[in-house]
Amino acid sequence: MAAERGAGQQQSQEMMEVDRRVESEESGDEEGKKRSSGLVADLSEQSLKDRAERGEEDPEEEHELAVDMETISLDRDAEDVDLNHYRIGKIEGFEVLKKVKTLCLRQNLIKCIENLEELQSLRELDLYDNQIKKIENLEALTQLEILDISFNLLRNIEGIDKLTRLKKLFLVNNKINKIENISNLHQLQMLELGSNRIRAIENIDTLTNLESLFLGKNKITKLQNLDALTNLTVLSMQSNRLTKIEGLHSLVNLRELYLSHNGIEVIEGLENNVSTHPSVWGGVGGACGQAAGSLPTLPSGLLSGRHSAQVH
Repeated sequence: MAAERGAGQQQSQEMMEVDRRVESEESGDEEGKKRSSGLVADLSEQSLKDRAERGEEDPEEEHELAVDMETISLDRDAEDVDLNHYRIGKIEGFEVLKKVKTLCLRQNLIKCIENLEELQSLRELDLYDNQIKKIENLEALTQLEILDISFNLLRNIEGIDKLTRLKKLFLVNNKINKIENISNLHQLQMLELGSNRIRAIENIDTLTNLESLFLGKNKITKLQNLDALTNLTVLSMQSNRLTKIEGLHSLVNLRELYLSHNGIEVIEGLENNVSTHPSVWGGVGGACGQAAGSLPTLPSGLLSGRHSAQVH
């Protein structure tokens, strides 16, 4: 034991010395930087070995340890259940919630969507900020109107074609590269796919009730396949790879158009939008990269450099 304490004290002193060296590194000491990086790596590796020999877990893994659902009390008669940030690791035990309409499981450690088929009355399911890789096991939730699986690890849009009453779908900040498998969602009013890897606007022509479409922070190069969305009032396309404003002539109800942080050089085909709502197209800003010479055809410009073009 004495030997272990001695070794621990020596390692602690070495780590304190590393802290001091790192401070000098931040203030510009390059030599200290080189020495400390090697020493930190050696000590970190040795620390992990020592922990393994003593049967201890890594501190980060301890922090991410999931909570057992048996320790959480559920009100059987509740209509709104909020279990935000409970460190829940598995969806289980919710079959007792016969009356639940809203289930919020934000910021947990959930990896799989499962065991929800008994929640026939569910209207809203919030799984924002978990570790989910696949949309699955939702077929029984036919009354669902709002679904949020943003900030997860999704690569595909799937498993929601039976949710025909869905009105709002949020899949922000995943790894989705294609818009697909949503053609049955005829009642959808809001679709949020911002911060993904989408390259094309496609497979949305059946969403004729769509009012808001958010596709900001993707890799889209062209405005296309929007003709059927005649009820659209909000279109967000900022931070993509657009060079031309086009394909919006059918969007006669468009009120808000977000196009900042693209490389727009050409504006055309907006006669219907302007003539329908001529009053307040916003001013022009440089962040969009548009050609100033193309703007006089519009009453007072279309784009707003940092925010949006809005029509009220």
